[in-house]
Amino acid sequence: MFRLIFCLFAVTACLSCHAAVDAKPLNVLFLICDDLNCDLGCYGNNGIESPTIDKLAAQGVRFDRAYCQYPLCGPSRASFMTGMYPDQTLIHRNAIYVREHTPNVVTLAQMFRNNGYLATRIGKIYHYNVPLHIGTSGHDDPYSWDITINPRGRDVIDQDQIFTLTPGSYGGTLSWLSADGTDQEQTDGIAADEAIRQLNAYAETEQPFFLAVGLYRPHTPYVAPHDYFKRYPVSEISVPRITQEYLDTLPAPAVKTIHAKKHQIDLEESLARQAIQAYHASITFADAQVGRILEGLEKSGLADNTVVVFTSDHGYHMGEHGHWQKMTLFENATRVPLIMKGPGVSDIGATVSTPVEMADIYPTLADLCGLKAPKTVQGISLQAALQDAEKSPRTSALSQCQSGYSLRTGKYRYTEWGLEGADGAELYDESADPGEMTNLADSPQYSEIRKQLSRQLHDRIAAAQVCPPGLKQIQFENNRQVPK
Repeated sequence: MFRLIFCLFAVTACLSCHAAVDAKPLNVLFLICDDLNCDLGCYGNNGIESPTIDKLAAQGVRFDRAYCQYPLCGPSRASFMTGMYPDQTLIHRNAIYVREHTPNVVTLAQMFRNNGYLATRIGKIYHYNVPLHIGTSGHDDPYSWDITINPRGRDVIDQDQIFTLTPGSYGGTLSWLSADGTDQEQTDGIAADEAIRQLNAYAETEQPFFLAVGLYRPHTPYVAPHDYFKRYPVSEISVPRITQEYLDTLPAPAVKTIHAKKHQIDLEESLARQAIQAYHASITFADAQVGRILEGLEKSGLADNTVVVFTSDHGYHMGEHGHWQKMTLFENATRVPLIMKGPGVSDIGATVSTPVEMADIYPTLADLCGLKAPKTVQGISLQAALQDAEKSPRTSALSQCQSGYSLRTGKYRYTEWGLEGADGAELYDESADPGEMTNLADSPQYSEIRKQLSRQLHDRIAAAQVCPPGLKQIQFENNRQVPK
């Protein structure tokens, strides 16, 4: 009897050993849109057609309250690609290479590369000036990738046909075009074709991969073929409006972010409707390209061994709070879609309702793939929540913009402008006021809550400003590099 048990144990151990040796590394397909907010069906906006992203959410885990760390392309992308906060990457504006301030950082893609993965970038992952840098490497980080592909379509070629509020300006102002031609003639359509080709090549070589596909839409200019515009008749579009009385309840720096683009204040009704139509058309167009990529993943036979991440770099205003585009600390600009699917994601169709950060993507993918994230990474792994959506990996999410810092907890958003709130504060009860229209910061009823949140915010800010272990930081003073 003893001999039989021993033999069974030996066989089991041997099989486990072979399984461990034969197990294939998990692949990663990282999909990111540019300037996409949560105007999606799976996030409760039933007026938007996003069938692919909705289906992905039903097959994986959707994070309902995911936040970027800075509502601007360059700082946000540098943050989630390093797993650090903007005060650690020292990137607070666009057009900066990630290694200008942190030369020895190990980026997300680089970690996979260092572990034998083929790291490929298609389109925009780090900052690009859009549309100026489409077709180039923009402010990419070459150390992150083995292969880079820079698609360029007729949305760039037909630029002279684009309507813009400011002549000659496309990426920084409201601009749009209902385009001739097919999806596959557009830059993002070409990116989808390239992604499918890469996936088929991986299937042949069985090379473990980290494939990052950065779509340019719905970033301005909002360009999509005619059919997508037809789905959103301008006559059915309503434009958000605010009053001066509302603005008077906000701190001056918050109002300044709302009024940053003078030519977009109190936008004329017909133009506002057209802009919203074009933005929504671009979302549905981008959704279709995501669908083509995911269909390619299935056809390649790699889906069962691939972790899929879908997200955006930050949110976006379409007239809410009287603002258009990004660069505020309201939900519209800081909240992002975040969906994960694949091996290790077992609470299928679930929603995580507690706050998480984009900085958490890096350590989460490391955990799912059995890799060790470098000590510089400051995010928190969300792996437990992917297996049980009731888990709460963190209790708050931190975002910043210009002189303001925001803390989001399970119920509140608290913001201070200036040093320790010297330039004003905002407090919103998100459960009762998801639109953030009633600032409670000066309400006596909320004075104790404000004090508690202020202490938490200061603690989070202090931690997010500590230089991570082993990281070299370089600051610039009077155009001179000064080691920090």
